Amino acid sequence: QVQLAESGGDFVQAGGSLRLSCAASGIIFAYFRMGWYRQAPGKQRESVAHITSGGNTNYADSVKGRFTISRDNAKKTVYLQMHSLKPEDTAVYFCNALANSRDYWGQGTQVTVSS
Repeated sequence: QVQLAESGGDFVQAGGSLRLSCAASGIIFAYFRMGWYRQAPGKQRESVAHITSGGNTNYADSVKGRFTISRDNAKKTVYLQMHSLKPEDTAVYFCNALANSRDYWGQGTQVTVSS
């Protein structure tokens, strides 16, 4: 059974930092492209950052320079380090694992940034 378990969401003041984690089980983690998405109330889910199996990264323009995605294949975990948080970063953050036709999602973790 595949599971992606996000953690680390919290309530923070603008300008603060958080680190999200996503622990995977039931997949050969190293083979998967891992990503973070977010969905704010009333908005569509959007891509935040991805990291390929080879370690290449990609970021949404809105988070470049503030967020860093990384992965630890030994721990089967992907991280999202977030700095200089803004109220517009408030959303539920979801972890995604993608490889060929296999596409898995976590349940999400809430990040709330107050002004």
